[in-house]
Amino acid sequence: MAFASMLRRSASAFVPRALRAIGSQRYYRSAAVLSAVNSSNVSRSSFPSLLRFYSATSKRPGSDEALLRVIKSEIECTEESNDHEQVEEFPDGFPFKLNDNPGQQTISLTREYQGETIDVEVHMPDLVTGEDDDDDDTEKSNQSSIPLVVRVSKRGGPSLEFGCTAFPDEIAIDSLSVKDPEHSEDQIAYEGPDFTDLDENLQKAFHKYLEIRGIKPSTTNFLHEYMINKDNREYLMWLKNLKKFVEA
Repeated sequence: MAFASMLRRSASAFVPRALRAIGSQRYYRSAAVLSAVNSSNVSRSSFPSLLRFYSATSKRPGSDEALLRVIKSEIECTEESNDHEQVEEFPDGFPFKLNDNPGQQTISLTREYQGETIDVEVHMPDLVTGEDDDDDDTEKSNQSSIPLVVRVSKRGGPSLEFGCTAFPDEIAIDSLSVKDPEHSEDQIAYEGPDFTDLDENLQKAFHKYLEIRGIKPSTTNFLHEYMINKDNREYLMWLKNLKKFVEA
């Protein structure tokens, strides 16, 4: 009994000392932080941001840290590539004004030609890596391409809208429609037949019609290279936005 009583008294004496020791450790850690704030390298105004940073990093799950490391690694690999930094040289006689807005997956081209306004919307390329050998339907299916929408309009009147696919050194017209600005949106306009169903001579005439207005292989080959580089730039920007979100 006496021995048990001594153990209880020892335990009761030890607990306050342990608590005091823990409290003193917290005090020294707090004092160290305050000392850093009072030093010449850290201002008092930055103390709340230090606390927020400490809180954010301490609360971030391990899975987020792993994700962040992978994102940083991918950013480094992308930045080591020169593709996103390439400056494309316009081909001789390039007739369009190019408008590229970062963050968008399209660019636009505009020009005036004999009272007409030509607008071109260029989309991201459909890339073919050559790894899939199962698709042997056509030669074009194994070529990279860029989709284009070409609008030729005259002041106050209807416009022609061409849906095109630009392959290396070749442009295919997929669709052709007449757009009337006075046509009600509630009505369904007749879009015309499939372009490939038109008379062959009429198809050739429309290809020449677009070529005269600047839609020719020298233009589309440049656009193909431009859009590949834009895709790399947009991917790098997207990765950096992901990094900012995960770090926040």
